[in-house]
Amino acid sequence: MADVLEYHDRVRDDWIDYNGHLSEPFYVMVFGFATTSLMDHVGLDEAYRTETGCSLYTVEAHVRYLREVGPGADLHVTTFVTSVAAKKAVLCHELRVGGELVATEELTAIHVAEEGAAPFPDHVADKLRRLLQPAPEYAGRAIRC
Repeated sequence: MADVLEYHDRVRDDWIDYNGHLSEPFYVMVFGFATTSLMDHVGLDEAYRTETGCSLYTVEAHVRYLREVGPGADLHVTTFVTSVAAKKAVLCHELRVGGELVATEELTAIHVAEEGAAPFPDHVADKLRRLLQPAPEYAGRAIRC
């Protein structure tokens, strides 16, 4: 059974837009915090980044905004991995409020060193694989008109 990784936050007043709901960039910011939480969990934390100069970079992301989120809402992000390769991982974040799915983000992230893309250390790749789950139905979609 795969590990489950969770991140929690709360909507702040300055995240609310002119329509009285969570503004678009703050969904992405919360997903970014969840990615940082994943990095800390798998060993790509601040100490690792300082010691090695390596990090995880998002190179592509697809966000779906499914429901409006109001002021003061408690945010619950579940993060899982749908694939791990030598130098990249595909992650999914699912944002819920009160148990209801309100947004998703699928992203491709590359492990980078000073000279460019670099293989994950074995211990990091192993921890990423523990978060593997089948890709959800929305994964891999393109925007269609």
